[in-house]
Amino acid sequence: MVFWTDIYYVFKREFYAVFRDHAVLTFFVALMLGYPVVYTFIYSNEVAMEVPVAVVDHSKSALSREFIRNWDATASVDVVARCEDMEAARLLMYKKDIYGILEIPADFSKNVARGEQAYLSLYCDMGALLNYKALLTAGTDVALAMGKDIQVQGIEYATEVTEQIASSPVRIQDVKLFNPQGGFTSFLIPAVLILVVQQSLLLGVGTMTGTERDRRRKGLLLPENKHFRRPVRVVLGKAFAYLPIYFVMSYWVFFIVPRLFGMTQVGERGELMLFLFPFLLACTFFAIAMSFFSREREMPFLIFVFTSVPLMFISGISWPKSAIPEYWVWFGKLFPSSFGIDGFVKINNTGATLSEVLPEFSGLCILMVFYFIVACLLYKKECRRLKINRD
Repeated sequence: MVFWTDIYYVFKREFYAVFRDHAVLTFFVALMLGYPVVYTFIYSNEVAMEVPVAVVDHSKSALSREFIRNWDATASVDVVARCEDMEAARLLMYKKDIYGILEIPADFSKNVARGEQAYLSLYCDMGALLNYKALLTAGTDVALAMGKDIQVQGIEYATEVTEQIASSPVRIQDVKLFNPQGGFTSFLIPAVLILVVQQSLLLGVGTMTGTERDRRRKGLLLPENKHFRRPVRVVLGKAFAYLPIYFVMSYWVFFIVPRLFGMTQVGERGELMLFLFPFLLACTFFAIAMSFFSREREMPFLIFVFTSVPLMFISGISWPKSAIPEYWVWFGKLFPSSFGIDGFVKINNTGATLSEVLPEFSGLCILMVFYFIVACLLYKKECRRLKINRD
């Protein structure tokens, strides 16, 4: 009975402390409510449309004008300027009036007429990769389509079937699985949502720990109270105080926000919730353990904020794991977000079942137990310091 009494006492004290600290409320509630909405809204257009470009046409032929018209007719391109030379086009790009330059050489039409390969030059502002992708894809599609027409025109006495075979000997159908529009939001936001939960817990719990050390003499973390003498009870009491808040916030982040913006959700909600349960526990115990690095109230900003981008990369969502050094892949497995991102994307975006994400689920369970033990050992050290100080 004393076991549960101590846990309840720690839970009640920690729960009230959360709602008395405006900074912690900002991380636990305001950040969780606002950040997913703002981030998703910024990229809600999914793909880059009508990217402004300039054209430098040295050929000035009917074929070059046809290419420009077809390129401008695509949904990705908006030809806003026609320049006489590259210097004028570069000036527009420096001013950020355009994000791409198409240069057509003088021998473009002549090479096509002679049956030789013709070349075009496309210059893109690589500061925005989505613009580069849109311009390059549109240019490639137009070039392939015109190339087929030119190829067919060179065949004499060909039937319609012969022309189709000559222009497209192999028919290719492009199917974008689980992200039919090829959008940035559907690709990246699910991973960001997982990372937001982990990072907000790190910042919030770290701020509370730093505040406790600031308020007490000799940097003690625990109050001189009989209920704080057992590390397991302290860790469980703190975890139970954070979990109800994050169960509510997680429902908003993982189920309501994606629905508001029409994002892909093909997984079973029940299986997704079962998967998220060990993820939240692992993040909670991870945050409690990592909070021991926070010696001052402001220190979590210096320790944890910068880790968001590296954790996103080593998770394998924005860069393939096959291209990441193996030691970084193993290092990423120390963080709940890595397993959480893999499992959440598979269930939510591709419709996987819980049995199909068993490696990620097992990894989260292992991290949950591991960080619970680490947190208990760290609080055991604090309990000893408290006892020595009391004596």
